[in-house]
Amino acid sequence: MHIINIDRITINHAGRLIFKDLTWAIGDHDRVGLVGPNGAGKSSLLKAIVGQFQPDRGKVTRMRGVTIGYLPQEPDVTPGRTLIAEAMTLPPELAEVDAQLSRIETQLADPDVYGDDKKLARMLERQEKLLAEYERLGGLRHESRIREILAHLGFTEADYDLPTDTLSGGQKKLVALARLAAEMPSVLLLDEPDNHLDLDAKRNLESFINNYDGGVIIVSHDRYLLDEAVTQIAELDNGEITIYKGNYTAYALERELRRLRQQQMYVAQQKRIQQIEAAIHEWELKAKNDLNERHARQAASRRKMLARMEERGEMIERVTERRLMELQIDGWRGSNKALEIKNLAMGFGDDLLFVDLNTLIRHGERIGLVGPNGAGKSVLFRLILGQYEPLEGEIKIGPSTRIGYYSQEHETLGDWWERTPLDRIRDIKPMSEGEAVGILLKFQFKYEQVRMPIRTFSGGERSRLQLAVLMLENPNLLLLDEPTNNLDIQSVEALESALEDFEGVILTISHDRYFLDRMVDRVVELDNGALRSFEGGYTDYLTARAKVRI
Repeated sequence: MHIINIDRITINHAGRLIFKDLTWAIGDHDRVGLVGPNGAGKSSLLKAIVGQFQPDRGKVTRMRGVTIGYLPQEPDVTPGRTLIAEAMTLPPELAEVDAQLSRIETQLADPDVYGDDKKLARMLERQEKLLAEYERLGGLRHESRIREILAHLGFTEADYDLPTDTLSGGQKKLVALARLAAEMPSVLLLDEPDNHLDLDAKRNLESFINNYDGGVIIVSHDRYLLDEAVTQIAELDNGEITIYKGNYTAYALERELRRLRQQQMYVAQQKRIQQIEAAIHEWELKAKNDLNERHARQAASRRKMLARMEERGEMIERVTERRLMELQIDGWRGSNKALEIKNLAMGFGDDLLFVDLNTLIRHGERIGLVGPNGAGKSVLFRLILGQYEPLEGEIKIGPSTRIGYYSQEHETLGDWWERTPLDRIRDIKPMSEGEAVGILLKFQFKYEQVRMPIRTFSGGERSRLQLAVLMLENPNLLLLDEPTNNLDIQSVEALESALEDFEGVILTISHDRYFLDRMVDRVVELDNGALRSFEGGYTDYLTARAKVRI
């Protein structure tokens, strides 16, 4: 049953047409992954559904009684509170009833009220109605429901007193989600809810979505999440929305099949059109040479047929590929022992992250470094790079090893915020301005962007610039810290294709499980100050870890 209808809406934002005449119907228990390239308008569409954006034309309607809960990419969390207090924040309608009950309790203690039978009776009657409304809105179960949801999302009672100021970005999102879900809206709109979550938190999120009693629409670049938690994909591209049944893997296959069929139909139609145009040309020549009216009528009839095909929208469009990032990191044969870590210990003050870490990475290995947030994965990268000094132990880099580093916070661009990407590219490798512009265009930058300050760029644009820098550095050991963050799915797939052809060592920190399954042949887990190694990709690691814990 469709409970939300989007009827031919058009939205312009900051002078740019986001989409035009877009139509979509959402069911009461749909599990939808909303996908599309960065800038396609996915967040704008969610805001239009919830009512934060008013369409320039068209309308969004919902059935009577349908409620919508919206989790933005950057949710608001009140500073100076504890995690549990923030999660327990009452929704507006319930908060208003609670405030009215508090005022009545104060009034009931007033001698002018309890000393006047009529006033007291009216006040008690009003209190009874408010208590019934409070119960209807779920007020009696609000606290227990919040605790249930927090537990489902992976929080324990030990986390309840954590100050909101110290929460990670992922934790803030989950607290906001718990607060939102407690209202039990008919449909949840989740804009990249998995950003900044570690692997365990992502699994908890999947379980929560699968068990939610209502509809869920998720904007996400996490293909594993889209495989596990959705039953249909809504693709938003070029201002149009296309629905595919099934999860992400089914969508990727069906989309490719549809494109192949469309291209075959386009080729067949073009061949037929060429035949008709050749016949028209021949009849027109005959009509001109022998003044035969029948040939002229035949030519005119065929021209009208082609015109009607175009008027009725029967012309099949040629399949055009979206321009992808052209990334190629060649690498080269280096030392057999690319990286060796011996008896390594590291900490800050009284906080000891790990002790006695040992591992050996050989040429050609592709390793995923995983573990909970705060385990010290990024710190280990900084130790390898020489940015930190260890408390104990040593790190040996092979003599023929050249490191290329990708920072999740874009720190390799940090000294260049006021400079341009053109400056950054030419600093890495001397070249003409035209050559540098050509490289940047291959990484999906527009011509006018190459001379803009890097500080004005989005997260995705900074990520692509970092990859361009990495390519020019020509490393044979890649340290990649969350390389798929901020990239849309098509750019991630371009990165994966480049890494598959890379000759060298890859050591990557990632919470992108689809990426890990495709790219690594060994997973190393850093947890509780120790390293454990598992052969295979992410799925193999999950299976092996489950056996270890039994």
